[in-house]
Amino acid sequence: MQSNSILKGLTALFFVVSIIEITGVYLDNSMLQTIFKPMIMLSLIALYYFSAAKKNNLYMLALAFSFLGDVFLLDKNSMFIYGIAAFLLTQILYIYIIVKQMQKPSHFHKYLYAFLFANYVVYLIVLLKPNLGEMLYPVIIYGVTIAIFGLVATLNYVTKRTTIDLILWVGAILFIASDSMIALNKFHEPRAFYPVVIMSTYILAQYLIFRFMVFKRDDIKE
Repeated sequence: MQSNSILKGLTALFFVVSIIEITGVYLDNSMLQTIFKPMIMLSLIALYYFSAAKKNNLYMLALAFSFLGDVFLLDKNSMFIYGIAAFLLTQILYIYIIVKQMQKPSHFHKYLYAFLFANYVVYLIVLLKPNLGEMLYPVIIYGVTIAIFGLVATLNYVTKRTTIDLILWVGAILFIASDSMIALNKFHEPRAFYPVVIMSTYILAQYLIFRFMVFKRDDIKE
């Protein structure tokens, strides 16, 4: 009973913190963002800690890097490269976690989805290239990494077709969408709606990946 109360409380905390952060982004209120953005991952770490009977240390490390990335990206100028580095490590850990538990996909699926994700990254880089400058290679590296993350999440789902693997896939696609909009907003054409959509998709992506980690814990090796 006490455990259920803790989980309900932490879940409520995560969503309340998230809503306040999104509100801060919408209002362009730097004080709200500085206070509540770091709390998103901290509350999710606490929620995972009390939700999972067996903890995946690599996933907790990925959440820690996400926390650092959120903190660094509070400064979208001088600390941007550090935010990219932190989320790059997050993505690498997510890729490793998925690959360790996925089934071998067919060659057809492997080549088809690799082709689709590769084309997406190439298109995005070509679009951004005129404004990337010295950020070209970091963005290419990060773009390739998130494409691999999307690829392995997709292959994991198409080989299993379970609801929880679909949840992971949706989380991965939302993460890619969020990161893509960050790049478009910074290096291509800023839009007024981008910041709110970026934060909303990011939060939902992290929560869906968390749900996958809790329900698939027995299948995942560290």
